[in-house]
Amino acid sequence: MSQVFPRSANVFAPLSLVGAGLLVVGVVVALLVVNRSAYATEINSPVPQPIDFSHRHHVGEEGFDCRYCHATAETSAFAGMPASTTCMNCHSQVLAQSPKLAVLRQSVQQNVPIIWNRVYQLPDYVYFDHSAHVTHGIGCETCHGEVNQMSGMWKATSLQMSWCLDCHNHPEKYVRPLDAVYQMGYVPAIPQAILGPQLVAQYGIKRLTDCSTCHR
Repeated sequence: MSQVFPRSANVFAPLSLVGAGLLVVGVVVALLVVNRSAYATEINSPVPQPIDFSHRHHVGEEGFDCRYCHATAETSAFAGMPASTTCMNCHSQVLAQSPKLAVLRQSVQQNVPIIWNRVYQLPDYVYFDHSAHVTHGIGCETCHGEVNQMSGMWKATSLQMSWCLDCHNHPEKYVRPLDAVYQMGYVPAIPQAILGPQLVAQYGIKRLTDCSTCHR
């Protein structure tokens, strides 16, 4: 019986198997890279809003405390958004007739809240409690970045599970004194490697990594 395959097949056959394996590995690696890229996470991509609101102006230049607008950050799972009347505490006098604030004035006149576009949108199967974090020394900028330097608003962190678990596994790397939770550009007075473990013990922080902690 004559030979069906040429002798070169003895070389090409194993090479094709190796190539197929490398292709599969390459596809998996590429998907992982894309999943963590700014394209997928939308990090640093400004989110348009009905009013051109500048955190840099209000927080960085005027010195507004985060809680003035996000009043329930310490008491609720949701940090809250300011009522239009809160904005008018200033803007009834400051830029009162500016065309840029027409949406705000209309909201107050018609008693209809402004629909702000969410910047951080967690899946329905993920539970997050702002109050549990800020009352245990996790600073706003840890998740939201230095908003005092943002002319608009965008994601500063991915909030992917691996990112959250890094903090849950090593809270001593991120925890800060309670009076610095709302401080932008925070620098610890003593090295974080020393301060962090002290604060973890003081605040009774536990390394909560069970699935049910966030997936309820």
